[in-house]
Amino acid sequence: MIDFISQPWHWAVSGVMIVFVMFILHWFGNRFGVSSNLNTICAMGGAGKNIEYFNFDWKEKRWNLVFIFGAIIGGYIAINFLASPEPVQISEATRAHFESLGVHTPRTLSEGNGYVPAEIFATANIFSLKNLIMLVLGGFLVGFGARYAGGCTSGHAISGLSNLQLPSLISVIGFFIGGLFMAWIVLPQILTL
Repeated sequence: MIDFISQPWHWAVSGVMIVFVMFILHWFGNRFGVSSNLNTICAMGGAGKNIEYFNFDWKEKRWNLVFIFGAIIGGYIAINFLASPEPVQISEATRAHFESLGVHTPRTLSEGNGYVPAEIFATANIFSLKNLIMLVLGGFLVGFGARYAGGCTSGHAISGLSNLQLPSLISVIGFFIGGLFMAWIVLPQILTL
């Protein structure tokens, strides 16, 4: 059974599962989104006593907290028990592009097997200038963008688009343009610091 679960699955399986989850959420009158959990956690912590925005019954949103904790636990299980022992397969063009930026991808098991390059995510490099820029500034921009857009990428792209909401379409177009700008203009500048 583990061998079956740990093999790569066809992308359509994820699509069908997303449709199923969205149908269930709509049926029960809920909306999908990850960033809304920050509001729920702030309300749980008592922020509603000082800030009206957080003054709501957080227990109505506990299903979304279960989703987030399930994603964390599922990620842990996938990495520790279901991960492939082989290095991640990356196209040669992508590998060459990253190596031109000083980021090396594993080719053999002795070089590693994960998705995260050591040049960026190794504990020894955590306080380097480029990592601080990516983590602190990137985290701020993601948080600000999710708040400014009224939701995160998953909320707009999955839930908003399935509801045919124009603001979600505009947000997703903005996310896509921002992602391209970051990947092709900003990230190469940061990685070559």
